[in-house]
Amino acid sequence: MTISIRPALPADVRAINALVEPMTHTGILLGKDLVSYYEAVQEFLVAVDDSGEVVGCGALHVMWEDLAEVRTLAVHDSQRSTGLGHRMLVALLERATQLGLSRVFCLTFEVEFFARHGFEVMAEVVEPEIYNQLLRSPDEGIAEFLDLARVKPNTLGNTRMIWTLPSGD
Repeated sequence: MTISIRPALPADVRAINALVEPMTHTGILLGKDLVSYYEAVQEFLVAVDDSGEVVGCGALHVMWEDLAEVRTLAVHDSQRSTGLGHRMLVALLERATQLGLSRVFCLTFEVEFFARHGFEVMAEVVEPEIYNQLLRSPDEGIAEFLDLARVKPNTLGNTRMIWTLPSGD
């Protein structure tokens, strides 16, 4: 079976939701309304098998001029341990590089997976001017990046990690 990765289409949104929804029950991913997926469809990549079924997804959400977040990275149970998660993440990091971004954030329980891809536990803080700008955003992912108290219930047990474009690229 061949799996291809491509930009998501609005027609893929219900399949993305169906893929992610079971993971929201275990707390691995946060649930979203369908409208949120439609609004962000241009941020998503999907992995599609030969029959056209969506078996993986992931999004890259731009947060600042040099910073984005990997969101909603998920693969179907049938694709676990096949390398598809790796392929999806690499494609999202390539997209970040194409956009001229040098840092990618994630909030995850899968620390080892992201560490294998060069992510490190986040200790950095952004400059005060950028912090004040980011505070104005209603986006929950930015609140998680800033480690704001109001999102603590959503982030319990998760690790904030950051990937920095290797120098020379």
